[in-house]
Amino acid sequence: MAAGPAERVIMTAEEMGRSLSRIAHEVLERNRGAQDVVLMGIRTRGVPLAHRLAERIRRFEGVAVPVGALDISLYRDDIARRGPVPIGSTDVPVDLDGKRVVLVDDVLFTGRSIRAALDALMDLGRPTSVQLAVLVDRGHRELPVRADYVGKNVPTAQDEEVQVRLQETDGRDEVVILRRGE
Repeated sequence: MAAGPAERVIMTAEEMGRSLSRIAHEVLERNRGAQDVVLMGIRTRGVPLAHRLAERIRRFEGVAVPVGALDISLYRDDIARRGPVPIGSTDVPVDLDGKRVVLVDDVLFTGRSIRAALDALMDLGRPTSVQLAVLVDRGHRELPVRADYVGKNVPTAQDEEVQVRLQETDGRDEVVILRRGE
């Protein structure tokens, strides 16, 4: 399906793949290998991205990195405004105490989802460190949150929306910018 006039593709499937490969290498370099690294994907699209990173790390390093899923629904600060949301499951593959946890998400925007993810993560254990990997950083932070690993920095306007589409959830890989109200 071709992008309409209100939607602009900013990352193709190939560009997404290259970015994930680079992030996987950066995770390995920063952590001096994959020992004690755990990838925790933030539901929904952070989970398949975490699995993709783990697969790349396995290919590059020959080590299977544990991958988990983190549901932040109950930790969000906008529940009253958004109304009830379906609760997803949290899957923690190993004890997080003493591990280097890499939170994985699709888009970093205000930082509020990451704050919620940190709260949820701390309820699950006491990691040695927590790092953040995102496919897209679009700016407009409301909280002092910075990603350690970024696939692409994309300056956006407030009236734009960044959508990450993944084969696993959307049937195709691409990142698009949409103008709200169009």
